[in-house]
Amino acid sequence: MSHSRFRRGAVRALAATAALFTLASGVAGCAGSSDTATTGDGKTVLRYQGWAGDVGFHELAEDLGYYDKIKLEWVGDTTSGPQDIQSAATGDIEFGSAFNGAVVKLNAAGAPITSVLSSYGADAGEYTGYFVLDGSPIRSARDLIGKKVGMNTLGAHHEFLVREWLATQGLTQDEIKQVELTVVPPVNNETALREGQIDVAAINGIYRETAQERGGIRPLFTDRDLFGAFSYGTYVVRDDFLAKNKDAVADFVQGTARAIRWTQVTPRDEVVARLKSIIDRRGRNESDEAIDYWRSSGIPIAGAVIQEKELQTWIDWLVRNGELDEGKLTATDLYTNEYNPYANGTFQPESGPDGEVLEGQK
Repeated sequence: MSHSRFRRGAVRALAATAALFTLASGVAGCAGSSDTATTGDGKTVLRYQGWAGDVGFHELAEDLGYYDKIKLEWVGDTTSGPQDIQSAATGDIEFGSAFNGAVVKLNAAGAPITSVLSSYGADAGEYTGYFVLDGSPIRSARDLIGKKVGMNTLGAHHEFLVREWLATQGLTQDEIKQVELTVVPPVNNETALREGQIDVAAINGIYRETAQERGGIRPLFTDRDLFGAFSYGTYVVRDDFLAKNKDAVADFVQGTARAIRWTQVTPRDEVVARLKSIIDRRGRNESDEAIDYWRSSGIPIAGAVIQEKELQTWIDWLVRNGELDEGKLTATDLYTNEYNPYANGTFQPESGPDGEVLEGQK
């Protein structure tokens, strides 16, 4: 699912992240340049980028038959969340997903995008741990001064979270700058830690679980330690596409929200079997091994309804770090729950994927 995006190729991701802000200034001029395609039976085609070996909630929604007015078109795999939303902003695809800090930054750069529902987060089953070796003398944030922290990419979830943790532990901005953040491909992060090339490794998903199975490491902290169960990313669409295709966006949001809800209330084994079946049937020459490590949706809110604090947290973070002028953005300017059936009155907030009352709610 989308929450496991951190395992993608970090070298390409770094390039994408660096390009994010250089291209952002041209986003407004490019947005809306693409034409909207339709199928023979009148459905609006939504182009998107995928992840090798993973299934997006939107792909699950289509497989479950939750869309009535749209048809998804896979155009290839993305390299990172920032690259994905950049492609959405420039009109190369119709929607993308990324860490909310990156979404805020792209908005601040003038990109005409709106968040329409959450796409990943941390809960009891899904989280990112910042691991050290069992014998490491590192026990506190202050011990990290002058040390290296390996992560999949810069400018996204792992960087924001480690810098936030250092700040909450009392380090000054000058001290935080002395912690070296370095890009390590997710597949190599554990090895880099064990060989002493880095002092801390940010690991999640299949990489976290297999590393813990091998032993000899311990978490210094996790993203759950900072905010508890929390949604960290959102799906975004271009504002001009939303204005011209409200029915299509509404169908995308309702179907994807219901698919997320399906994973939240369906037994794990059934979810895993369905995700593997999708990968096996779509013929992209990819492994479904990572699906064995699927634990939960990672999204703590029923139907992925966006909470104001999930975006405002990163607006405040950027202001505090001198990367955004105070008052330039507010969270309510960046998202809408208008099309989410779990927020607009169509369904009861805690109901099932078809709006049904679940056992225990009766």
